[in-house]
Amino acid sequence: MKVAAIQMVSAIAREANLASAHALLSEAARAGAELAVLPEYFCTMGARDTDKLGLRETPGAGTVQGFLADAAREFGLWIVGGTLPLEAGDEQHVFNSSLAFSPAGECVARYDKIHLFRFDNGKERYDESRVIAPGSRPTCFDLPSRDGHSWRIGMSICYDLRFPELFRQLAAQGAELLLVPSAFTRTTGEAHWEVLLRARAIENLAWVVAPAQGGTHENGRTTWGQSLVVDPWGGIVAQRATGEGVVIGELDHAQVARARTQLPALSHRVL
Repeated sequence: MKVAAIQMVSAIAREANLASAHALLSEAARAGAELAVLPEYFCTMGARDTDKLGLRETPGAGTVQGFLADAAREFGLWIVGGTLPLEAGDEQHVFNSSLAFSPAGECVARYDKIHLFRFDNGKERYDESRVIAPGSRPTCFDLPSRDGHSWRIGMSICYDLRFPELFRQLAAQGAELLLVPSAFTRTTGEAHWEVLLRARAIENLAWVVAPAQGGTHENGRTTWGQSLVVDPWGGIVAQRATGEGVVIGELDHAQVARARTQLPALSHRVL
């Protein structure tokens, strides 16, 4: 199965970001991708964290959800919409949600980010919990590919990458492919991004597709980029350093089965 990890440098205006995402999804479709995954915050990197509150959508209805459904139908793609803000039940918070759409434009899965990023090195300060409510449920969905194999796909978002227990649960649910749409900071990305992604692939003997934000944004934030496709042995199949673009990777489900047979670490778990 051919997949596309889409790297963006999202701006403040939602409409401009959707136009960029549309062009990149079109490129992914022309390259033969069956699945395209957008990065975290693909629809907006606001001037302030609270900008997300003004763009919140009701599940099943809204500008961004409509865009994803329409694009999936237009391009005949499975699309995972990095993240978008969904109602969380109060006026001060939203869920940071990743939605999966089939080529028919149907939303087949929703994952709300469980682990919320907080970082303070004296120069950079982030605290997602100020406006984001945490999710609670690990989520997988099934994608029947053109080659006849039905892929079991586990969903995660950015900071989740630091919590291997989530990925163990996804593997226990049968995940062969792990998605990590992200917006890692330059500081944390340079230090940890690649090694953590490769570790999650190795630990779970699964493919990892990690689309990222990658560049200096209109709001002044700089994200690390390096969107990656990683194989079940931890090898990097494809990547892009910075800037907008489409990273194409060819995934072979037989590699998962072969790795898990040769090194049955998942069945050796004790704790």
